[in-house]
Amino acid sequence: MSDVSIAGYEYQDEALNSSHTVLLPKAKEILKSFNLPDEKKRIFEVGCGNGSIANELTKLGWDVTGIDPSEQGIAQAQQAFPNLKLAYGSAYDDLPRQYGTFPVVQSLEVVEHVYDPRRYARTIYDLLEPGGRVILSTPYHGYWKNLAMAITGKMDAHFTALWDHGHIKFWSFNTLEQLLTETGFTDIEFHRVGRIPPLAMSMFAVARKPE
Repeated sequence: MSDVSIAGYEYQDEALNSSHTVLLPKAKEILKSFNLPDEKKRIFEVGCGNGSIANELTKLGWDVTGIDPSEQGIAQAQQAFPNLKLAYGSAYDDLPRQYGTFPVVQSLEVVEHVYDPRRYARTIYDLLEPGGRVILSTPYHGYWKNLAMAITGKMDAHFTALWDHGHIKFWSFNTLEQLLTETGFTDIEFHRVGRIPPLAMSMFAVARKPE
């Protein structure tokens, strides 16, 4: 299957972007809560983009491996962070065969871009060791946020069809939980980040692969 749906996503440079000021603190908090010993602090990042998040995680002692279907993003990552294990690739590839399994898989603001979310979720599941955990984030959608966008006339801007390689799936707690449950994940929990909870910018899902 082609990965054209996200392969054209562009990055200006190797720096963190504005969304990371919301996403990165929560990702760090969740990773810290796992309380893994140093030898288990290995993480695979599905959708590593320009490598900026991976670079931040290495500063915290994590051994990061990652892939992204953006040739531009990977080129920037490899130039800026040559010591990181980041490469061109897609969630539609056989990543477990190529890279093995990991205690943690992280994929931030990716699932909204993928055409085949079930295949994406299965790849993540297969990348995890038994008992391993996944951290996903995606823009939050719920009744009050959608209502607020409708009242303020921002629905067209938020759900625009004119963003090349942009968002093609719009997730709620219910639909993302269904995806993870169908795939086989357990112990699913959600966190909202950015703004007040009913109008949150993004949501995190944390789940476990059974032992």
